[in-house]
Amino acid sequence: MNGHVSIFSIPAIVLTMVNLCGCSPSLPTTYEETIWEADVAPNNFGATLPPNIAPLNFKILQGETSEAITHLHSRNKEGIIVGGWDVCFDEDDWHKLLEQTQGDTLYCDIYLKVCNVWKHLPTQHFLIAKEPIDPYITYRLIRPSYVTYEELTINERCLENFDERVIYENMRFEDSDQGQCINCHMPRNWNRNAQSQFHVRQALGGTVFIHGNEVTKVNLKTDSTLSAGVYSSWHPTLNLIAYSVNETGQVFHTLDPQKVEVIDYASDLILYDTEANTVQHIERTASEFESFPTWSPDGRTLYYISAHYTPRLDDIDADLDTNYDLLHYNIYARDFDLTTRRFGPRRPVFNSEAIGKSASVPRVSPDGKYLLFTLADYGQFHIWHRSADLWILPLDNKQSVAAQPLQQANSLSSESYHTWSSNGRWILFSSRRDDDNYTRLYISYFDEKGHAHKPFRLPQQSVDCDNFLLRSYNAAEFLLQPVQPSQGQLRKAVKANARHATYAGSALAQPETDSIKNRIPQFTSNGRRESIAY
Repeated sequence: MNGHVSIFSIPAIVLTMVNLCGCSPSLPTTYEETIWEADVAPNNFGATLPPNIAPLNFKILQGETSEAITHLHSRNKEGIIVGGWDVCFDEDDWHKLLEQTQGDTLYCDIYLKVCNVWKHLPTQHFLIAKEPIDPYITYRLIRPSYVTYEELTINERCLENFDERVIYENMRFEDSDQGQCINCHMPRNWNRNAQSQFHVRQALGGTVFIHGNEVTKVNLKTDSTLSAGVYSSWHPTLNLIAYSVNETGQVFHTLDPQKVEVIDYASDLILYDTEANTVQHIERTASEFESFPTWSPDGRTLYYISAHYTPRLDDIDADLDTNYDLLHYNIYARDFDLTTRRFGPRRPVFNSEAIGKSASVPRVSPDGKYLLFTLADYGQFHIWHRSADLWILPLDNKQSVAAQPLQQANSLSSESYHTWSSNGRWILFSSRRDDDNYTRLYISYFDEKGHAHKPFRLPQQSVDCDNFLLRSYNAAEFLLQPVQPSQGQLRKAVKANARHATYAGSALAQPETDSIKNRIPQFTSNGRRESIAY
């Protein structure tokens, strides 16, 4: 730390809220102004916050200090005073302050005592948006390991406070014969009508459907499909779900710091009718690797990614293990007739291959105006790719704006698996910007002009929570209300026999010529290929 500018004296301030943990701190009446940059973790200063978010606690890391005082306040200086290096705000006081500053600016002043002299750091700020955020999210917590992947949970977190619960624990049936993997909790319409699903792989496998307190399990694998459903998207109005079906494997790098590459050796798209319990193909062309379907808000368009695959070797495993970086996924769409429930021909939406890149996880904003996706150098499992960034594509035909990166939300590390809030103003995504090893959840405000704002990290009650967690956050989704069934109800459903879906042919209005030779590949001798949504 170095230098100061001048000495100030400030008058007494009427403080409506004071942190009362231990003795009540008070602001110094005399201090020196400095140009020192605040060294805090996590550093969320400058971010735009929802008016209903939990306190953004942080730790002051500046050394050579004997005392620290933080003053969080509105324009009229009313606010919260917290003493110490662990800055934890009282929840009630925090929410009162956010209510006062909704649509305005929240200021943060940090005072450090160095050699018995108080130093004032430059004032920091947060912008408080008018629009709230959905109150709940769900996500997987998983170790960044390749031999203990079964040790994971699906969790639910309230964003308005720090309440968290485990929806389902993967190890409940763990023994030598009952290993499992659980994937991708996906709500329908942000769980507005208490409908959601998640997958169970390996022992007792099936897709678990939740509707209120009712839980059922369905086996979506048929003799005519590659696998059970993997990446999914609920139709917004009809009882239909689009899935990719994937034969997935992992390749481990010996020198590349990105450690692992997850590859689809084959993939198709299917449509599941939850009422008729039938599965239909949308695409199953051997030369195309289709994945990550997503519906438009009106349900009239299905977007997805696909990479064209031209075999170079007879052995597809050996071919892709060597040439995985040549797979470039483009974004396509098919129009959908709500009456006939049939799809039209495929049409291109974004040609990422033309710029030497690869797209993944397209997601349409709730107003239908924007397509959000990740773009990386190759492949479709971008959580491991440091080149992966969030991009936005306007879908309004009247605009001539090309796809652009969300500069304010991106970092030098990987940004991946993202989702929209129900009002379209907030983007939740995974990022490895903190240490390149663990994925953490970040939230960015997306304004009416189509611009992202600086994101903030998922608030934690303990400022050291993420450092000691030793888990990665994965596949997060917004919810408007909690998931209703208990763990006991879900365990009972998982242990029950699954209802088997039946195959019902093509879902295309004009069935296309497809090549299905060898489309149901067998496991390789080393067992690397798995039908798992990592």
